[in-house]
Amino acid sequence: MLALMRFLPLVFSLIVASVAHATPSEAPEEVGQMLITLPTSQQVQAASQAVGTKAGELVSTALGFLGVPYRRGGTSVDTGFDCSGLVKTVYQDTLGLVLPRVASQQAASTEKIDRKELKPGDLVFFNTMRRAFSHVGIYIGDGKFVHAPRAGAEVRVESLSVAYWRKRFNGARRVLAGEEAYPVDDSPVAGNTYTPTLR
Repeated sequence: MLALMRFLPLVFSLIVASVAHATPSEAPEEVGQMLITLPTSQQVQAASQAVGTKAGELVSTALGFLGVPYRRGGTSVDTGFDCSGLVKTVYQDTLGLVLPRVASQQAASTEKIDRKELKPGDLVFFNTMRRAFSHVGIYIGDGKFVHAPRAGAEVRVESLSVAYWRKRFNGARRVLAGEEAYPVDDSPVAGNTYTPTLR
């Protein structure tokens, strides 16, 4: 929680600086809908308690990366993130789980769920490159998700209700099936590799 509080001023300034990058050219009338208010530390804490410890940790970790620049193939704060690199890093850093590197493989290796079943920590997939599951984000609740959108942009929060994302929504996936299914590897070794049955 303390780490999140340290990042809030930085995150706020990065969001303000990135407003110019926040508008997809295809949906200029929705600029107001796309600008999402940053959660306060109290809201993050309340959300963590409401959704469970592990899901709350996933959301907090993901929000801690707000403002990190997009970089194709990127998997760290130092290099920047692409969409699947962000998801892979959040799950590995938070739970010690190693997900596949590519969005389509992440979709194939996780449990399909209905959009109405979305819970914080679930993955949301989009068709942004004329192919299924070409983009991924982490659902954080209240119809919003965090993701690394595109070159020239930064990790940010957006709403699933914005027409751009609503039209491209491919599906939702759950990495884990309940709080007890969150194995954590506390050892300094690579961590757990998550390889569920394809569904």
